[in-house]
Amino acid sequence: MKIYRKLPIYIAIATTMIACSSKEEESAQAQQTTVEELPRVDVKKVSSQDVSQIKEYTATVEVDNLNNISPSTPNRIKQILVDVGSQVRRGQTLVILDKANTDQLKVRLDLAQIEYERAKNLLEIGSGTQQAVDLRKTELDALKSQYRNMMENTVLTSPINGVVTARNYDPGDMTGGSPILTVGQLSPTVIAMINVTENDYSKLKNGMHVDVKFDAFPNESFSGRIKRIHPTIDSRTRTFAVEISIANNNQRIKPGMFARVEINHGTEKHVVVPDRAVVKQQGSGNRYVYVYKDGKVSYNKVELGQRINDSYEIISGVEDGDLVVITGQAQLINGSKVELINREANGNATQSNAADTTQNDSIKK
Repeated sequence: MKIYRKLPIYIAIATTMIACSSKEEESAQAQQTTVEELPRVDVKKVSSQDVSQIKEYTATVEVDNLNNISPSTPNRIKQILVDVGSQVRRGQTLVILDKANTDQLKVRLDLAQIEYERAKNLLEIGSGTQQAVDLRKTELDALKSQYRNMMENTVLTSPINGVVTARNYDPGDMTGGSPILTVGQLSPTVIAMINVTENDYSKLKNGMHVDVKFDAFPNESFSGRIKRIHPTIDSRTRTFAVEISIANNNQRIKPGMFARVEINHGTEKHVVVPDRAVVKQQGSGNRYVYVYKDGKVSYNKVELGQRINDSYEIISGVEDGDLVVITGQAQLINGSKVELINREANGNATQSNAADTTQNDSIKK
């Protein structure tokens, strides 16, 4: 009877012990689960490097010297002797205009010459005056100048060696506000006009070498030089114009081609990070990098420089020697506690996580 009376007490004690043990195990498992749920990331230590400051500018090719062929006064076109794409030389006749007005002026010029000669003869025999001679001479000189000008505007010639780039009229048309032809000089050089930010104004000099690439010749690089730096800065865009002269002796480069001008502004020391570390913020053009320190990550906004193979130059936002996250960013927010995958790969990361490792071991025990 005594044994049966004590049996419930033993059962209660055993049940209490089992329950306590179960709660301890659940608590340990919960703590272990909390530790294991930390985001796992891979980090890389970054450093400053000498980075060539090569900047690319886009431009459209223009002719070095452009001439509009048109008369000084309206006239009817009789002949156009060239077309778009025609190679022309200096002094070559390009357009012949109607000569009716010129012929009438020639008649007046011949009569003025006769009157002048007659006045001179009368003065020599004493029947005329010097005043009459001077008057006829003035009229004759005026008509000669007018005739020369009209002849120059009746037969139009090219002032340069070049190529016809535009034609706006046909024979029989009356000339108006547009030039009849446009002649451009394609050799020995052509021009590319670029706009450079004012921050780089002091870095450029006339004669500086640049590299130029064209989409039309994807595997080639052409040599160019800064021909002229415009002295004024556009207050709206904070840029200034720079003319690039490009050698074109063989005339392969054509006006209107799309050009990419690369200018080397020297070297600067900047941090370089793997491209995998750079995160783009949704809905904006901002870029960020997660930086690891003391078991947590911070979400640092960065200013990118140029791309260097599989890395980016960082102008600001990351310091020399920082540990940047290169995998696992999708699970992170600013201030997240993380667990490192590559503790052995980074001495600094291993030291910073030693306390976490000790804590994890104590929890498991």
